[in-house]
Amino acid sequence: QVQLVESGGGLVQAGGSLRLSCAASGRTFSSSAMGWFRQAPGKEREFVAAISWTGDRLYYVNFVKGRFTISRDNAKNTVYLQMNSLKPEDTAIYYCTTGRENRGGYEADYWGQGTQVTVSS
Repeated sequence: QVQLVESGGGLVQAGGSLRLSCAASGRTFSSSAMGWFRQAPGKEREFVAAISWTGDRLYYVNFVKGRFTISRDNAKNTVYLQMNSLKPEDTAIYYCTTGRENRGGYEADYWGQGTQVTVSS
């Protein structure tokens, strides 16, 4: 049984920052890639960022490059998403996932319940 619990979401003004955390349990966290997805109202869920289990390979969608940073602490079984220079269009539910690297990208196998991020203009 894999459990992923996100925290750190909330309401922030445009230009502000938030750091999302995801605590993982139930499997060998340190051997799994981890990632974040998001879903905005009325839109499909989309990939945001992922990190290899060693932490040396990072994947980002273009529209967050330079603003968001994914990292992980295997000793704490936690993955983070630092979000800076937030824009109203970043408003979404953010989901933590665990999965695997595949064909130069990332595929999610397990999902958390999500945390709401709202950016006001």
